[in-house]
Amino acid sequence: MAPDTNTTWQLRAVIEGSPSLVEASSGRQTRECGLPSTSCKAVTDPPRIEKMNQNTVASLLELATKSVLSNQSTGIRALELLPKHLFLPLFVTALKERQKKMLTEIVKRWPFQCLHIGSLNIEDSPLEIFEALVDGLQIVSDENISSGGPQLQVLDLRENMDCELTCYYRASSPFCLSSCVYAHNAIPNAEESQNRDRGLEMGALESEHASSRRIIELIVNISFRRGFRMNQFLYFLKRKIRQSSGNLHLCCRKVYIRNMCSHTRRLRFLNPACINCLEVNRVHLRKVTRLFPQLICLDKLILTARPFQYCEGRSFRIFVEWLGKMAILRDLSLSSFYLGGHLEELLSVLLSPLDSLSLRFCNLSTVDVTVLSESSQLTHITRLNLSDNNLFKESYYPFRMLLRRASRTLQHLEIRNCKLTDAILSALLSELSCCSELCVFCFSSNPISMSALKGFLQRVAACLKLQEVIYPIPVHCYGDNSYILNYERLSEVQYQVKLMLQVVKREDMYWSTSTV
Repeated sequence: MAPDTNTTWQLRAVIEGSPSLVEASSGRQTRECGLPSTSCKAVTDPPRIEKMNQNTVASLLELATKSVLSNQSTGIRALELLPKHLFLPLFVTALKERQKKMLTEIVKRWPFQCLHIGSLNIEDSPLEIFEALVDGLQIVSDENISSGGPQLQVLDLRENMDCELTCYYRASSPFCLSSCVYAHNAIPNAEESQNRDRGLEMGALESEHASSRRIIELIVNISFRRGFRMNQFLYFLKRKIRQSSGNLHLCCRKVYIRNMCSHTRRLRFLNPACINCLEVNRVHLRKVTRLFPQLICLDKLILTARPFQYCEGRSFRIFVEWLGKMAILRDLSLSSFYLGGHLEELLSVLLSPLDSLSLRFCNLSTVDVTVLSESSQLTHITRLNLSDNNLFKESYYPFRMLLRRASRTLQHLEIRNCKLTDAILSALLSELSCCSELCVFCFSSNPISMSALKGFLQRVAACLKLQEVIYPIPVHCYGDNSYILNYERLSEVQYQVKLMLQVVKREDMYWSTSTV
């Protein structure tokens, strides 16, 4: 029996533990599999296989996959005979060992409809691995597909801890759970985007032909902060799209842009309908609406202005109109925008209820807190971050009303650096205690005394769902100089907090300070 065939049957014997398969795989020369003699003996000994526990099988399987990968040419030939369920451990091992050529060949022969990076960790030079995986995609027309041809239709390069390698074993339908709904409709848009710069138009015949093609979906998240290597990867993707003649659909779900001015041109080849998360730093409202006028399918939008930016005039009106077109927006985060007096205008145009709202460094006033407390959005929000605003400058009453209206849904609340004092914290204790769903509360970087902190802990200990509290360092820990922290005093505070949690029998709660 040839070495590659024998190795394949050895793999199959290990994973299935079948005596018949073991006997078939033993052959005349068991050493041809490339495994150590002890491993070969275990693989070719039916009685021992029957008694194997899961750890033993896993160890032998790892040895067998490494044997396939030890000789690249032999291993590639072995892929032709490999049972489909053995592709999974083989892919994981090849990824760990960064065997780029083998990864390309595995993708070419991948027997499932989808392949997800998922929770697999690629720390060093991930873009090189991504390119090797993309090179393995078999982009062919429907008429050239045989029953034994390529099966892979969705290659997902996103990190996702909850995602498995393939949906084959957990999906009730034959379709990938991450498949893009715009895969076919997006092709003309991508071609139009390229042709627009050349002054060309697509004909009806070409559009009809594009819609009948067999589409391969490539799902990615793109971060414009990796410098030159990311630019190379983007050029690589553009070249692959051109070479596919419309058969490759690039679906970018998340875009992170560190500097808006530097990356405007590189974004034009992305299909805006696919993007559901946009995060931009150093952004100007006018530029983001000009670059993404059709980006209305977002469910998460994170914008940070650098430097501080006033929200007024035509640019702000266009931005508000743009927000008003987003029918599925669930998560909105704005930072360093001067929203004072304009919050009502912004909230009133939102079409869908928000799950999360973050307005850090937005110069919110008491009037804005009143607007938020009266907004219909508040009764849906589970996550609220109003940090770095002087919320209690004029009155704390609007914030009390806010807590009352959000008490049934609010799970995560942050009000760090909001000039919260002992008296105001004491006045808010009743409302905070009534937030029945609150799990995380952060109020660090506020001038609170140790006595006020003790009173707060004793009061919220009864809130059984509250599991995490980020509390401010008490003012006495800074001594006479408010900028120099006394770490001995801080250690004593942390020790007292730990003891108090034990006394009230809430050791399950996590309390910590933030020195940022």
